[in-house]
Amino acid sequence: MEQFLVFIMNHWILSAVWLVFFILVIVNESARGGAQLSPQQATRLINSENAVVLDVRKKDEFKTGHLPNSLNIPATNISNRLGELEPYRNKPIILVCKTGTTTGAVGATLKKAGFENVARLKGGITEWLSNNLPLVKS
Repeated sequence: MEQFLVFIMNHWILSAVWLVFFILVIVNESARGGAQLSPQQATRLINSENAVVLDVRKKDEFKTGHLPNSLNIPATNISNRLGELEPYRNKPIILVCKTGTTTGAVGATLKKAGFENVARLKGGITEWLSNNLPLVKS
């Protein structure tokens, strides 16, 4: 720990630039695709506000296991299929992918199309499973 502090003091400009870059990445990531929700927060939102779960994985991945009552529109098709989401415009939408990395771009697309209440499942299906939460197969 002492070496770390010495490094920061000796290279304060580099450390400051790295810190600013890190903060900008975090702010950009959270702003572009909606807030990130833990599996527990997502469950509460689904149960209390009837949030719509939108799984953006490919159809074959979706069939291997998905959150109950979730819709499947692959991320690559989202722009062409926005009309299917129109009935849910005023509901919270939770975006789900395998690890939580794909949902940022989809969230940005939805926000640009006027969907304001968009959130992302942090860690995706992987995190959902690690919390021992249920999936259904179709």
